[in-house]
Formats: sequence, structure tokens, C-alpha cells
Amino acid sequence: MRKEPSLPVQPAAQETEEDDAFAGEPPELEVQQAVVQELAADKAALAADYENLAAHARELETALANVREELKKLENRLAEAENERKAAQSALDAEKALRLQKEEELARQLAKELDLQERNPNALALLDRDVDLPDRFPGETRDHVLEVVAAARDQAEAEGRIRRAQVLEGVLVANEPNGNLAKKRAALEKFFNENHNIMNGAVMAELDRCGISRKKGEEYLLPSEILLRTY
Repeated sequence: MRKEPSLPVQPAAQETEEDDAFAGEPPELEVQQAVVQELAADKAALAADYENLAAHARELETALANVREELKKLENRLAEAENERKAAQSALDAEKALRLQKEEELARQLAKELDLQERNPNALALLDRDVDLPDRFPGETRDHVLEVVAAARDQAEAEGRIRRAQVLEGVLVANEPNGNLAKKRAALEKFFNENHNIMNGAVMAELDRCGISRKKGEEYLLPSEILLRTY
């Protein structure tokens, strides 16, 4: 009896693997959704990064504005300091120029006096005084003597003593006053006037500081009397 040919039988294990592989493949819609979710997550991350960068940029702009403001303040301070330096330099230059001017005037005056003394040796006699009574300020003796000479000249003219008036006038012409006596007298008079000629504690303290006597024995002097006794 003839046997029918049998069909080849595939291994059961191979069919199971193919079915599992086919069944594990996700549908197309799920793939798209997954991609969209990943893109959304990336976008959110980028947005967060952008916001952080924007906030940092704002902080940098604020810091830069503060730096510019401080720089402006420093520039203003520098400008003020430069103006103060220029003002100080101008004052220093003016003081130097004034000092040079005074030195030149003093040199001219000294040269004039030396020339006068060479031409008239008797001019020195006007400055002689008791060595035990030194000047309290430059030119005190000289200015007092010249004031006395001027008063004597005026009196001589009034009395008709022409020769005496001429001699005294010659002394005055050859010997100009220093001017310090008049300045001291005017300053003391102004001081009394500013204090309404009242001898209060502050006035007496200032007089003591300047070495100006304000008493005659135990008797206190008036401002006018102090002025006459002092200058």
C-alpha cells in the first residue's frame, strides 16, 4: 500500500517568537504621541532655560546700570576734586604772587632807606630809643616819633615858627611812617566798637591775650582810655 507524503512540520518555538515580535510593535499613533511628548518636554526645558537666561540677563543689566551710576558718581567726585585742586592752585599762585610783590616792595623800601641813610646819616637818629623799651611791633617807635614830629610841625606853623616847621617837614619827608601804629590803633578801636564799648569778660580776655593793659592800679579803664594809653 502506497503512503501519502507528509507536510513538513515547522518548529513551534519559531512561530511563537514571530508572533511575540509582531505583537510588541506599538501602533503608529502611540509613536507619534511619544514623539510629541518628548518634544513638549524639550520645549518646556528650553523655555525654563530661556527664562533663567533672561532673568540672569536682567540681573546683569541691573548690575551694569549700578556700575554706570557709580562710575558717574566717581566722575563727578573726580571733577569736584579737580576743581578744588585748581582753586587751591589758583589761591596758592595768588598767595605766591602777593608774597613776591610784598618782597619786592620791601626790597624797594629797604633800598630807599639805605639810600636815604647814605645821603643823610642823621636819619638814623630818628630811630634811636632806649634799648630797655623794645618795640612791641615793627616800626612802633618810628611811627610814634613821626606822629610827634607831625604834631610839632603843625604847631610850629600855627605859631609862625617857620624855620622849625620847615625842619620838621624835612624830617617827615625823609622818613615815611611804617603804618603799623595806625593799623594797630584802628584795629583796637574797631574791636571796641564791635563790642559796643562794653568791657565784658570776652573783651577783657582778648585784651589779656594781646598783652594790652586794661587797669590803672586797681582802677579799670574805659575803652577810650585803653586806646589812648596803648597807642
